[in-house]
Amino acid sequence: MQLAEAAQIPDPAAGEAKIAAWLEREMGCTDVSVRRMRRWRPIFHAEVTQNGKRQKLFLKGERSWPTHPYPLEYERDMQRVLDENGIRVPRILGWIDDPKTIVMEWAEGGREAGLMQEAIEGGTGMTADRWEASLKYMDRLAELHAIPVERFAAAGAAMPGDNAELMLANFERFHAMSERLGLADPFIRFVSGWLRRNIPQNRAGMAFLTGDCGQFLSEGPDIACLMDFEIGHIGDPMRDLACYRGRHPIEDMGDLPALFARYSAATGKPIDREAMAYHTVSFLAEAYYGPYFGLHDTGPGGDWGEAYVQTMVIGRRCFDALAECADIELDAVELPEPVATPLEDLGLERLAIDIGRIPEHPHFQDWQRGILVSIPRLLLRLGHYRRWLDSEYGADVAKLTGEVVQDAQSADSALSAYIDGADASSDADIVRVLHRKLLRQCLVIAGDDAATARIALAAMDPVIQRPVEA
Repeated sequence: MQLAEAAQIPDPAAGEAKIAAWLEREMGCTDVSVRRMRRWRPIFHAEVTQNGKRQKLFLKGERSWPTHPYPLEYERDMQRVLDENGIRVPRILGWIDDPKTIVMEWAEGGREAGLMQEAIEGGTGMTADRWEASLKYMDRLAELHAIPVERFAAAGAAMPGDNAELMLANFERFHAMSERLGLADPFIRFVSGWLRRNIPQNRAGMAFLTGDCGQFLSEGPDIACLMDFEIGHIGDPMRDLACYRGRHPIEDMGDLPALFARYSAATGKPIDREAMAYHTVSFLAEAYYGPYFGLHDTGPGGDWGEAYVQTMVIGRRCFDALAECADIELDAVELPEPVATPLEDLGLERLAIDIGRIPEHPHFQDWQRGILVSIPRLLLRLGHYRRWLDSEYGADVAKLTGEVVQDAQSADSALSAYIDGADASSDADIVRVLHRKLLRQCLVIAGDDAATARIALAAMDPVIQRPVEA
């Protein structure tokens, strides 16, 4: 199945008209205004008049290409269980079948940037109020983890049957998507094998997890609501804490040790650092799949530039986390001088300028135009380093495998075959080759821009406490 075949969505204008009609028909709303927000998936801000009062609604639709293994109905049902068990989440007001959409109350409050490009453009920081709210979030997370998992299983969450499912079932669901779509690369081949070979024994117990922890709205120092449970599942609580490591400092999550200490105090249980380190690898590996699929998608919607940046940055950080688990020393790489490509530069620059001239429209907003402009801008930068990227990667793969490598595609094929036949004794060498490949890409993304470098080259905070050699 091709991604484009799986990603067909209705015309945006028609879809928004259907949403507005449903709000009028089923909820008695009038003066309905529906506006799509800048996100990967269809997210809408609606303003309506209901019972004589003007109010806001928040609506979530299905993503425009396969990015995770859970249907939208699953997110709806898990969020309802959380609401029924006293967790402050946006209350679900309704469900639209066509186009599939969750209708929720609007929750006031703020959060940090949700996309890497937004973080680069607008920055990210931790205010004093947000920090107080972050500490309180750890208390709410402990309460969420204390809800009996049977309540979520009754609503459709899978109950792990053994230690492997408890620790890795969510990753396996993501990996199964790549097999169904026929998409894989050396990163996926290696990380999937490493995770299966290194599953730790669960020691923290079982809980329903947010899946992408740390997402909440805050008002001043208080929690407004917890949000985004689309990949929530039953697993090891340390998997949620690992999300904090995976997200920080691309999104400034604050003082991680202090947050983990607050969670430990709220639960009365110690932090399993080794499990958290392992789950950081699995969380980032899962996060790699969605944008990797997006790179191959040709259906409507999406953000190709964001998908590319996320694939490279998340992949590199995944290997940073894996190297800590396996105690592997990684290599440094320096960016060479760019090589001009005059004709390509002219053509791509002209394309970017012309896209920027396309007038705005209610269904082609400024942020959507910016997404399209970002593609030729990114290709311009990549073109100046293409020979370096391909030749260095090819040389690394040829040295490791002993195969003759002609280009990046043949290097991927040779490395994939080598990974399939390798055992754990080759892990360190494979990790270094793939990490260098991703690091080079991140260096190109960063270029000379400090804001971009802060995101693309952000380091992982260590979590495993190893004895210092005398």
